[in-house]
Amino acid sequence: MTQTTMTSLQRVLTTLGHQEPDRVPLFLLVTMHGAKELGLSIKEYFSKAENVVEGQLRMRAKYRHDCLNGLFYAPIEVEAWGGEVIYVENGPPNSGRPFIRKPEDIKTVEPPNVKESKCLGEALKAINMMKEKVGDDAPIIGVAVSPFSLPVMQMGFDKYIELMYEQPDLFNLLMKKNEEFCVAWANAQLEAGATAICYFDPVSSVTISTRDMYLKTGFEIAKRTIARINGPTATHVASGRCLPIVGDIAQTGTVVVGTSVDEDLAEMKAACKGKLTVLGNLNGIEMRNWTPEQTETIVKDAIAKAGPGGGYIMADNHGEIPWQVPEEVLLGISEAVHKWGRYPIEI
Repeated sequence: MTQTTMTSLQRVLTTLGHQEPDRVPLFLLVTMHGAKELGLSIKEYFSKAENVVEGQLRMRAKYRHDCLNGLFYAPIEVEAWGGEVIYVENGPPNSGRPFIRKPEDIKTVEPPNVKESKCLGEALKAINMMKEKVGDDAPIIGVAVSPFSLPVMQMGFDKYIELMYEQPDLFNLLMKKNEEFCVAWANAQLEAGATAICYFDPVSSVTISTRDMYLKTGFEIAKRTIARINGPTATHVASGRCLPIVGDIAQTGTVVVGTSVDEDLAEMKAACKGKLTVLGNLNGIEMRNWTPEQTETIVKDAIAKAGPGGGYIMADNHGEIPWQVPEEVLLGISEAVHKWGRYPIEI
């Protein structure tokens, strides 16, 4: 029987309920491609909310995917704390020199006021404008870096790992400050019109942390933080692996989990059945060179493994599609999902 075509939001909500919508939802998590579309440099593109809104609307119209992405760039959060952002011509903005130079700085650094931050204000303005444009037709995804993962940009990876193991008191103090900021930033995005928050937590992945370490740190932090976020969350560990901790992640209160290309999609779907919706796991790096035939085959395979029964959203595995991925590949992904992702799945 042919199903009635759903709106993007209806499609996503149905699959989050572990039921089959009209087709597999597709999230093309493009952040920078709107700059190409508007003929702007990446720095100029992110300088105004209006640019990002126009870019997101054009991307959704072109690729017929199912969300708008409220993320500007990952280091927008450390920019709000007073940190440096480095722009490049052909990739995402990066955080510069860490602003926590030595562990003792944690005692004096204070979280920014979200409502008074110029850069965060521009992102909130963009979310609000997107909401005015799409209403309840499509979900708008906000992003907040987890309190446990933000220190990689705040103080550098090596110093953060040392802090975690050697100075638990200062580690806990930084987590307390980061939790306050994360909750305020996430809730401000929800108030502006975001439908859900991507809780971006790569340090919790078993690629970086052991499960024992996760249960003592990232897990407890996620439970506390997510409980205070006034809307649904999706936990994303970037390209890291999380299959060994999927059961733990489900206990944090999140509803979606991002999966890595290093994990078998069928295994992930089975592990998450009835507990979490799976997001992923197209390889954004290899995607730069996919042929049309490869694109269709890879999309079909992912749908066959994870699509039946709902509970699956197709996306890249990192949470941000690289600048170098060509339009033809993104169009090919969309066409394949629209062709092969219709329910009931018949691959």
